[in-house]
Amino acid sequence: MSENQNLLAEQRRTLILDEVRRRGGVRVNELTRRLGVSDMTVRRDLDALARQGVLEKVHGGAVPVVEASTHEPGFEAKSGLELSAKEDIARAAAELVPPGAAIALSGGTTTFALAHRLLEVPDLTVVTNSVRVADVFHAAQRTSGPRPGAATVVLTGGVRTPSDSLVGPVADQAIATLHFDLLFLGVHGISVEAGLSTPNLAEAETNRRLVQSARRVVVVADHTKWGTVGLSSFASLDQVDTLVTDSGLPARAREQVAERLRRLVVAGEAGTPAETGGRPEETAPGDDGPGGTTGSAPDGDDGDGPRSAGHAGEGDRPS
Repeated sequence: MSENQNLLAEQRRTLILDEVRRRGGVRVNELTRRLGVSDMTVRRDLDALARQGVLEKVHGGAVPVVEASTHEPGFEAKSGLELSAKEDIARAAAELVPPGAAIALSGGTTTFALAHRLLEVPDLTVVTNSVRVADVFHAAQRTSGPRPGAATVVLTGGVRTPSDSLVGPVADQAIATLHFDLLFLGVHGISVEAGLSTPNLAEAETNRRLVQSARRVVVVADHTKWGTVGLSSFASLDQVDTLVTDSGLPARAREQVAERLRRLVVAGEAGTPAETGGRPEETAPGDDGPGGTTGSAPDGDDGDGPRSAGHAGEGDRPS
């Protein structure tokens, strides 16, 4: 299509990957017609996607890679995927964080993008089991020096995974003693049947502890995570308060999410985040009404400023 001729390489490759996954395979000549680019350009894009391990080249085209439920891509392999979507998601998710909040960030490339967006939010306490996320905050302090309102960062111990998360008994015990206003959770896969899942059994247990310690759970995941199921489930969709995703999430998936979650935020759509109210949120005594709908205060903010994680109301998730 002529309107696709000026697409950036990343945008072309996202379209190609979506088409491969949707149709179960594509031919080079089909992609050249659809994208309005040369045969050589398409083949270079397929080579790049094959090196990332997200599709397999075959004679005349490409097919999706069928991954085992135990396959866990490394951080570097994932960091080059869906870059624009992750930036949009990070920007929208950062708007949910009030100054002075106690938050947790799990491991993952989307939470890594979010960490960069949180550097200017004052007086945060950030707990993370991600080496990469902690490095974002520590690097900012090394570069600019100590400054008022800089985040206090707590990195759990544990065993390092291929995605640079710290998991295992040490991480689990540290998390179990803490309580967060907000948890931002990156996931390997999300589906109606399996909920949130990961291929790493130890990471699943650590993520369960994170969910249990959070008043509100916000999943940050691009549309490619929908329908993916890892080896171990660690939370159902009913345990999630908000999903922040990108505009590539199909209409049927949006309907399913809205039926089960309090809030769906679609980032990067028409230039601004779009929000859809889902299942009603429990109302604490004295509250004016349910949250989680368009125009409501950010998660963790009742309109009068942030509430401490140690002062959850009756309508909050139990710690």
